[in-house]
Parts: sequence; C-alpha cells; structure tokens
Amino acid sequence: MGLRVRYGERLALGGKEGVSLAIPRHRITALIGPSGCGKTTLLRALNRMHDLNPSARVEGRVLLDGEDIYAPGVDPVRLRRRVGMVFQKPTPFPTLSIYENVVAGLKLAGIADRERLLAAAERALRSAALWEEVRDRLQAPATALSGGQQQRLCIARALAVQPEVLLLDEPTASLDPISAQAIEDLLLNLKREVTLVLVTHSIHQAARVSDYCAFFLRGNWWSLGLPPGCSPIPRTPYPGYLTGRFG
Repeated sequence: MGLRVRYGERLALGGKEGVSLAIPRHRITALIGPSGCGKTTLLRALNRMHDLNPSARVEGRVLLDGEDIYAPGVDPVRLRRRVGMVFQKPTPFPTLSIYENVVAGLKLAGIADRERLLAAAERALRSAALWEEVRDRLQAPATALSGGQQQRLCIARALAVQPEVLLLDEPTASLDPISAQAIEDLLLNLKREVTLVLVTHSIHQAARVSDYCAFFLRGNWWSLGLPPGCSPIPRTPYPGYLTGRFG
C-alpha cells in the first residue's frame, strides 16, 4: 500500500502516490510492461530482497495476511520461506545433487530427519512436474539437467519449504518454446497450492496463464485487468505494447 522503492535518490517504483495493488490468493497475477518499468523492483519488494542492496530504500507497506512485512521485528529470512522467488535464469546450486538442491532450504531451517527430507523432496518434485524425470537419479548433479528441468528444479526448491506465495521473475525468458510451455502448464497447476506473481515481458504469456495482470510504466502501475488480452486497461500510454505490436 503506497509502496515506493528508491535506489539512492532515484525513485524506481511508486511515483506520486505509490503502488497499491491487491494480489488475489491462489491466482496468477502477471506484472507486464516494457524493460525498466519497475516490475522486478516490485517483485523484490514483496519478499524484502531489497534488504540485500544497501542503496535501496522501501517506503510504504506490504501486507501479507494483514501483517506488514516491513514492520519492526519481522524476520526477513523467515519471510522468504513464506514468499519464495524464482529468477529469470535457472539457478541450481552447481555443486549439489538434484536431491540436495531441493532440500537445501529445509536443511537451513534445521530439518535433519532423512525420511522427512526425502518425503519433502518427492512432494516438491511432484509439484514441479519433475519427479518422474529424476526419481532414479536424485544423486546426479543438478547441472546434468536441461535448462527447462533446471528451472523446474528451482521451482521445486522454492516449493519444498511450502511457501504461501511464489514470485517468478521471467521464469521462461531463457528457455526454448517447449520448455517454456512446460513451465506455463506447471504454473496453471501450481495456483491450486500457492499464490503466484509472475513478471513477464510477453503480453501473450500473461494472457495465457494469468488470472489478473497489471501494466507498469516508468515506475507506476496503470490498471489491473482480466485476461485474455489483459483488458480492460484504459488509456495506457503504450497501446502498442498491449496489442503485441512491440514489447
């Protein structure tokens, strides 16, 4: 509510009134708009990733189940277990096996029981539609997987700690069309388990997978629309972007 993000003196998100945007539970909300418009800046504000950047300053409130995640006393590490994130390029831990990648977050949380970890790994890999492809090689290096499989592994790693919200920053941008379609199909299934916020440059992808989408430009959001076509979004400055003429 009234969210603004600054990098030093530069206002990167929020404009005059800040961003006030409701994210519906167990739905896919897409954030669309041209490069540099504030989509990723907003996404990182939703799980306090900006805390890791000393030049960043966040103003306003972000409410999760009615609690301001920027309130004093909120543990950002614990918050990131509730609000997971998947990045544009697959980021498996290169020195760890497939299995160790999935359970890494659980081990950091202090879980050591092997049976519990194995059950959690299988559950997460099934949720990420990867279990049948890797069940017989869980100890293989994560880097042995294809790009699309690595991205689904990263999604499984995020799901293993059972987050309430999953943030995805252009998760298909570096993938071939077949792998990208597999990720899109996965997202449509995942919204039954978790609330999803998707940053994408593609108006077509937003129309295919999202339940709602918001258009961003120069740090301001313009409207929340309903696919297909993510309309209505009235009087946006870039109608060509919304029609797919450029983007």
